[in-house]
Amino acid sequence: MQELADLGRRIMICGPSNAGKSTLAVALSRKLGIPAIHLDVLWHEPNTNWVPRPRELFAQLHADAISGDAWIIDGNYFGFVQPRLERASGIVLVGSDRWSAFLRYLRRTLFEPWRPGNLEGAKDSLKWDMVRYILVEQPRKRQRDIGILAAAGLPMVTVDSIQALNSLYTAWALPR
Repeated sequence: MQELADLGRRIMICGPSNAGKSTLAVALSRKLGIPAIHLDVLWHEPNTNWVPRPRELFAQLHADAISGDAWIIDGNYFGFVQPRLERASGIVLVGSDRWSAFLRYLRRTLFEPWRPGNLEGAKDSLKWDMVRYILVEQPRKRQRDIGILAAAGLPMVTVDSIQALNSLYTAWALPR
């Protein structure tokens, strides 16, 4: 397993929805003293039910976020991944099976309004589009995403389950 130090100070955390990216970003932020940036928060308007911002505004917020010397960014948004990969020093790719992700989506949406990476003032509700994304679309994109990230040639740690993610927390002595 890669050592945490091998990933540098500009770390991308990618993977499916509800796989633990935002929670990991916060843990790494605390351990390393580097700001955590949640792309979902940049993509969506605050105080809404996850309404997307205009694409141009997100592009500017994304550019500003990756311009810093040190960051931990969680989220995918592969339409904007190239500039992030050009600045990143390491990648953590998390994963989970579709049913675990779906169950985590239900739990988070219904019972965890103050979770890491949650939208400020979110008026959260279950969304059929999100259920479809988690169960159908997201698994189809996994191999494409792995290929894009691996092609960058950056140090990369891959964990494919919640159990493997928990082992990573232990190996890197990350705070919970």
